[in-house]
Amino acid sequence: MFFKQIYEPGLAHASYMVGCQKTGECLVIDAKRDIDTYIDIARQERLRITHLAETHIHADFLSGTRELADVTGAMMYLSNEGGAEWQYEFDHVSLTDGDTFMVGNIKIETMHTPGHTPEHISFLVTDTPAAADVPIMIFTGDFVFVGDVGRPDLLEKAAGLVGTMEVGARQMWKSLARFKALPDHIQVHPAHGAGSACGKALGAIPSSTVGYEKLVNWALRHTSEDAFVAELLSGQPEPPSYFAMMKKLNKVERPLLDSVPSPKRLTLGELRDILTSNRHVIDTRSKVSFAGGHIPGTINIQNNKAFSTWAGWVLNYDEPFALITDEENLDDVVRKLMRIGLDGVAGYYPNVTDWQDAGHELEEVPQIHLDDLVAHHADGSLSVVDVRATSEYDAGHIPGAMHLHAGYLQGRTNEIPRDTPVVISCQAGDRSSIAISILQREGFTNVVNFPQGFAGWNAAGAPVSKERSA
Repeated sequence: MFFKQIYEPGLAHASYMVGCQKTGECLVIDAKRDIDTYIDIARQERLRITHLAETHIHADFLSGTRELADVTGAMMYLSNEGGAEWQYEFDHVSLTDGDTFMVGNIKIETMHTPGHTPEHISFLVTDTPAAADVPIMIFTGDFVFVGDVGRPDLLEKAAGLVGTMEVGARQMWKSLARFKALPDHIQVHPAHGAGSACGKALGAIPSSTVGYEKLVNWALRHTSEDAFVAELLSGQPEPPSYFAMMKKLNKVERPLLDSVPSPKRLTLGELRDILTSNRHVIDTRSKVSFAGGHIPGTINIQNNKAFSTWAGWVLNYDEPFALITDEENLDDVVRKLMRIGLDGVAGYYPNVTDWQDAGHELEEVPQIHLDDLVAHHADGSLSVVDVRATSEYDAGHIPGAMHLHAGYLQGRTNEIPRDTPVVISCQAGDRSSIAISILQREGFTNVVNFPQGFAGWNAAGAPVSKERSA
């Protein structure tokens, strides 16, 4: 039996390949969209990708299962659970609870595990030549994570399906009862790890076992359904705005992208036209480089692990956009965008120096450092806007700071004062760089960045509040 996890750290997403080396057949579960990874691995292992499966209609990434089916001819095995509104709208083999299929000599059994979503299924895997009736592992998707379980509130918070949170939480309680009945030895392989917005306490270890999760996973240790539901629904992070689009695109027919695109290099005139038309231009350089000088009107989303998520917060799916990135990082950036279906790259520009050399001015990001902020905060001469998540803000913030999550900022810039100095703060300067670049794009001239963030403020022993500002 061949087994491999493919982990994409930008979305904390794990997909899997399970193959039968005797027959050469291989199954891919919860594929990412840049499918060359799987094709290369299959070639190296002398396997044919013959089966494709998904645990559910994903919200945080655009599945590559359709692309793999198109390229390889493999059959898609997808859930038929959850009711009519949770059915995939393209040809596939439908699976319900208890259904099985074979990948060579490997048996795959379907287990309906609703809670995160109504149609969610997990896959029990048995290596029949080794032990015909003893499953070795379960692929749990967004059902059971290492140390956590899938959040049931996304359908309501991200997709607008009112009244689904508590229903999902109670479905999760019942699904967990089935999970706890499984043998302790079974390996647990989830679709996400630490850093994913699909839960609130995901562990960084890539896999676990049923027995270990029963001992340490907070959700599996509850004995009261009502207490479990209350804890599950509390403290979940804000779902990125692009999640609603993923729910749609992963369910319906859509254009396929069978290879990684190669965007064109823009001329200076083309870049100027994009900026003049008020379309988004994303500067992927570091926050330090961006602060030192950037093309006016561009938004800073650093090319790091959080790039995909923040691009999904900021960009529109129906509007072409451009990138500031060098050729060395272009493929990496484009992959991160295509993984969440942001295919509208109009082109890229490799630097900001050519813009400056052509006679155009660069804009800087004003900075305020800890000592100055402490002094001016005490005399009340400035306002502070905290752009972190709600849970972070509630755990402690600069006294009097207004809370406005950076992901919601583009639609709420009218709430930011324009006539007094405003300090933008996050935890350590990454999100505040995104936020301040959005505000500069909207014409704010009174905003300054606090690069040390709340982490620096707190470490210095400055006063901390847990009260929400009015």
